[in-house]
Amino acid sequence: MSKEHAELIRRAQSGEKDAAQQLVEENTGLIWCVARRYFGRGVEPDDLYQLGCVGFLKAIEGFDLSYGTQFSTYAVPKISGEIRRFLRDDGAVKVSRGVKEQAAKIHQARLLLEQRIGREPKISELSAETGLSPEEIAFAETATSPTDSIQRESGEDGFSLEMVLGDFGAEERMVEHVALRAAIEQLPEREKQVIALRYYHGMTQQASARVLHVSQVQISRLERRAVEQLRELLQ
Repeated sequence: MSKEHAELIRRAQSGEKDAAQQLVEENTGLIWCVARRYFGRGVEPDDLYQLGCVGFLKAIEGFDLSYGTQFSTYAVPKISGEIRRFLRDDGAVKVSRGVKEQAAKIHQARLLLEQRIGREPKISELSAETGLSPEEIAFAETATSPTDSIQRESGEDGFSLEMVLGDFGAEERMVEHVALRAAIEQLPEREKQVIALRYYHGMTQQASARVLHVSQVQISRLERRAVEQLRELLQ
């Protein structure tokens, strides 16, 4: 993120309406990109865009410049969430065929990259492999991935990543899922590997220790440190 962009966000967060308006205008394409995913749901495109703007402004308010995350990646689930909340009364939001195809492409690329580089690929690496932007990857994985990965409890102490996010409803939990993924990207590589093995692959601490060639005690310490860092990042 450029210094100019970061300063613009700071000014908007301090209440400068001109700065907030400039950010909205500069990100009109991003807002429309997300809003366009919900066309044909019985809501006028302009109304979807306005809902997206509300979500975008909420993203400005809640963004922490110390995250080190691209603002646009953080904003996507907020924009999407605002639209989803509006559509929620009409029943579950259906995922379009195009988004499902993107998610399948991302999944295949993730598997190939894991085999090639021997670790969980970064969003930037997935973007280069698939030709999709980080925002498109975030949207597709949020819309299609099940919530059980964050609800699944670890074997030792019954902890789940959902507890890091807080007590959200199903719709809000889906929106916060991307924020969690972004936070995990900020972790040191070792802690990130432990979180992936423990919560996304469902391994025990003992099994994780064998994979990473460390002791179970070290896995326990790394896991606790990672969870503490995630809580701080998501506050």
